[in-house]
Amino acid sequence: MTDDISLEERKVIYRARRGLKELDVYFDPYVRNYYLSAEPFERQMFAELIEQEDPDLLDWFMEVSEPPRPELKAFIQKLKFYVHG
Repeated sequence: MTDDISLEERKVIYRARRGLKELDVYFDPYVRNYYLSAEPFERQMFAELIEQEDPDLLDWFMEVSEPPRPELKAFIQKLKFYVHG
């Protein structure tokens, strides 16, 4: 990552560190490889996703339940694709 990122970008990157292996396996690679070069809408989706509670995120990633918005579901699928291909 570069030194010329905004304060808001730094906050998102910091909040993406969950400490739960089940979530970090998706969030860490995305932050390292895609976040800073992503389109604004995708960055907004990621910022919205990391604001959610860990139990909800786990349910959504494990497909136990669905996120409240279809855009979040699609973004979760994208994160899973980045990791699992």
